[in-house]
Amino acid sequence: MKIPSSIWTLLIGIVLTLVSLWYGQNHGLLPVAATDEAVLVDGLFNTMMIVSTGIFLLVEGILIYSAFKYRRRAGDNEDGPPVEGNVPLEILWTAIPAIIVLGISVYSFDVYNEIGGFDPHAIHEAPMSQESMTMMPGAAIAATLNDTPPSTEPNLNQEKSDEAMQDPATAAVRNADQIPQKQNAPGIGVVSPTIGGSPDQAGQPPELRINVTGLQYAWIFTYPETGITTGEMHVPIGKEVQINMTANDVIHAFWVPEFRLKQDAIPGRQSEIRFTPKKAGDYALICAELCGPYHGAMRASVVVETQEAFDKWVQEQLVASKETLNQAVAVNPANLSPNEFLAPYTKGMGIKPEMLHHIHK
Repeated sequence: MKIPSSIWTLLIGIVLTLVSLWYGQNHGLLPVAATDEAVLVDGLFNTMMIVSTGIFLLVEGILIYSAFKYRRRAGDNEDGPPVEGNVPLEILWTAIPAIIVLGISVYSFDVYNEIGGFDPHAIHEAPMSQESMTMMPGAAIAATLNDTPPSTEPNLNQEKSDEAMQDPATAAVRNADQIPQKQNAPGIGVVSPTIGGSPDQAGQPPELRINVTGLQYAWIFTYPETGITTGEMHVPIGKEVQINMTANDVIHAFWVPEFRLKQDAIPGRQSEIRFTPKKAGDYALICAELCGPYHGAMRASVVVETQEAFDKWVQEQLVASKETLNQAVAVNPANLSPNEFLAPYTKGMGIKPEMLHHIHK
């Protein structure tokens, strides 16, 4: 009994669908999802894997079948049949990819919106300035012929920088006074990278703020609420964290694979990321932007822990900072000036007090 081709097509379609669904959910290509946002990104990635696996198996299956079925037989020297085309088939294989791409685009935008990456009011809240107009193609000549004064719109980067610099620990790390803060230009792509709070948390302040500074070749974390400065980042589970980030020298990129978030740290711009950790662990923060010869070594630890463990770590850092300060005071009990304090140690090195004075200045 010969099975009709329609039955074969149905069976093959069912098998391809089941295999694609299984592999799309069990590919094992992603690290553990350590934040609430990672779950949304993983759902999108799994969907793309399901679609990609189905298309790959279908196309490669037809290719292998056709290569075997219609291969040239021994002694067959005739030309193949003249096939001019099949309009319905061409429409079908054009429409299906178009629908798939459109569907993934809508899904991607929905995920981007859910993790707080889209703010529909940003463009309307900050109109285009004269500075931004001069950056648009064809506007440079017009700008030279226009006597319009520079924009008086507030510099959002400067405002965020000033706010961050109110924390003495952050001010000691960043050299914002040497890097001018750029004016935002919404609408043409020259904006500070921002992934804000999700729609259900819109307008609510984050539960923890951390200022992150990137420099060649290290990450420095400061906690404005406690004044802690550290080389590794600690965050509690279940609390929304806001990262305020910039760079002191060149462009760096804040990337924790387990968080599924990546954001550039740009000199003169104040980047922002919000996320909510959900799984305890020690994760690697990797610079994902080529920033110099030692770029590959620019890593730091991100520790996600319980609230109790986080509070304990904060207290340990505060105690350690106090002990360090006490030790520094004990070493110089007479409150001598740097020149006077270092003089006994530098005398044998041939360093004169005048040299110390210039170095101090």
